[in-house]
Amino acid sequence: MKIDIHTHIMPDKMPNWVQKFGYGDFIHLEHRNCRACMMKGDKLFREVEDNCFDAALRMKDMDDTNVNVQVLSTIPVLFNYWAKPKDGLETSRFLNDHIAGTVAKNTNRFIGIGTVPLQDIDLAILEMERCITELKMPGLEIGSNINGTNLSDPCFFPFYKRAEELGCSLFVHPWEMMGEQQMQQYWLPWLVGMPAETSRAICSMIFAGVFEKFPKLKVAFAHGGGSFPLTIGRIEHGFNVRPDLVAIDNAMNPRNYIGKFWIDSLVHDEKALQFIIDVMGEDKICMGSDYPFPLGEHVPGKLIESMNFNEHLSNKLLFKNANDWLE
Repeated sequence: MKIDIHTHIMPDKMPNWVQKFGYGDFIHLEHRNCRACMMKGDKLFREVEDNCFDAALRMKDMDDTNVNVQVLSTIPVLFNYWAKPKDGLETSRFLNDHIAGTVAKNTNRFIGIGTVPLQDIDLAILEMERCITELKMPGLEIGSNINGTNLSDPCFFPFYKRAEELGCSLFVHPWEMMGEQQMQQYWLPWLVGMPAETSRAICSMIFAGVFEKFPKLKVAFAHGGGSFPLTIGRIEHGFNVRPDLVAIDNAMNPRNYIGKFWIDSLVHDEKALQFIIDVMGEDKICMGSDYPFPLGEHVPGKLIESMNFNEHLSNKLLFKNANDWLE
């Protein structure tokens, strides 16, 4: 059994929201000369393969790699947090309805998680409630920051409170990486910025006391927790030597929160996988591939399966921990 908690999907047909709303860099998809082009307005943003939106092709890939279930989430560039709140709500609802429809046609292969307009907490809560109660989704994907505001900001606390009440699982994905404009060459925002951005999100939530205030909140972070597992020693040392700067909102040692949240397994390296198991714990790591994108694991779960773990540990990493996060 394999459950892949980290996969992305988009509709094959999308409104041209730039034309409708009259502003912004909303993405839509155009099919040109057998190519699928993600467009920002009238400019090409990225070409994507058909498996980014074709559920049948996606399921063939799943069969070829022995993946039983994918957790579907939107592509982070479609969060649209920068948009006017009512427009962000409209785009979120469109994307969520698409994911829910894809799941409804293939309930044994897909689980959907939604997106919400976190630039407006009231609207975000409203759409979260719709995702959970009406669309029967178990959770949401959110960004690592919202228009530059860290996930530690008290403005998000009502959202976390309602997510906890609803049993809504949260998947935090890096986007709008800090320093991105200063490191455009060499794909550095994705290679360097994303791991740092994920650690930013984890540390922000820990230091703000989010896991203290909302102890039943179920949060998973992408890309093996980014740079957090490798730098927890530095983070803890900073907490100990400069509590006046670090512990201003939460007096608990950050290491105490290991085991309070999940990460995916996407680290691309045997020693790194063993390290995150040793540091983060075997109960809190879920298989995640970042399908269908190039930085993902092209055969989901291959690294886990190559490690010759015992069956008990392999099953935790391949599907049991995912079930615990999603339940």
